[in-house]
Amino acid sequence: MKIPKRIQPLVDDGLVDEVIRPLMSGKEADVFIVRCGSEIRCAKIYKEADKRGFKQATQYQEGRKVRNSRRARAMEKGSRYGRKEQEQVWQNTEVDALFCLARSGVRVPKAYGCFDGVLLMELICDEQGIEAPRLNDVAMSAEQAIEDHKLMMRYVVRMLCAGLVHGDLSEFNVLVDGFGPVIIDLPQVVNAAANNHAEVFLARDVNKITTYYGLYAPEILDTRYAEEIWSLYEDGELHPEVPLSGEFDRVESDPDIDAVVEEIKQAMLEEQQRLARLQEAS
Repeated sequence: MKIPKRIQPLVDDGLVDEVIRPLMSGKEADVFIVRCGSEIRCAKIYKEADKRGFKQATQYQEGRKVRNSRRARAMEKGSRYGRKEQEQVWQNTEVDALFCLARSGVRVPKAYGCFDGVLLMELICDEQGIEAPRLNDVAMSAEQAIEDHKLMMRYVVRMLCAGLVHGDLSEFNVLVDGFGPVIIDLPQVVNAAANNHAEVFLARDVNKITTYYGLYAPEILDTRYAEEIWSLYEDGELHPEVPLSGEFDRVESDPDIDAVVEEIKQAMLEEQQRLARLQEAS
């Protein structure tokens, strides 16, 4: 097939030997299957900011630090140079997260590096060597749903222990191979300690995944892992293998009306985007 313009420099530099075919097109990137020497990998081409689905990107980027003061000032001003640097930070965040989470015991694709806005990483396949399906394309028994949901909650804990919240976790951002779920799509990953929206993002991640697995095992819907995990995190008691019960006793307090309204608006927007993706997938 014709080599995409963004991948051509990688071919010229010998990082990619052949572009085999497109794999998928998502809200923030297009992914191609490529051959690198004797290995089959995938190349993720990030879309430009005005073409991405993340219109609320500033909420995700809150708390991300840039060491170079000149770059930070340019990014704040929104100059052409600043926008370019912002894009590089967005892309490098995913690479850094993939390396970090792999070390933390979270199943993610192996990253090989990001070159000119193209991320080279492992192609996740099933037992037959076919590209692994997304979770939303997989049917399962109630027992399997319960087992995989518990594993996903463990991954959420390990991510948070590493200081990260996925921020867009759903059945569309999880692959399933013969060994279970694999988490993908991390450019929007949130700094848990520095982002004021981290708790909301974590709750949304957990609730989306719980809702999906709950289609196969309805008893999962009664769990309250989000509150339990965040409470342990705030109390300094969270560690990668902390026992979880899925239960949580809420301490009632006066509600923050503005925060509730904002969360409802955000949930409505997310649901609209979710329905649109479901329609595209059908």
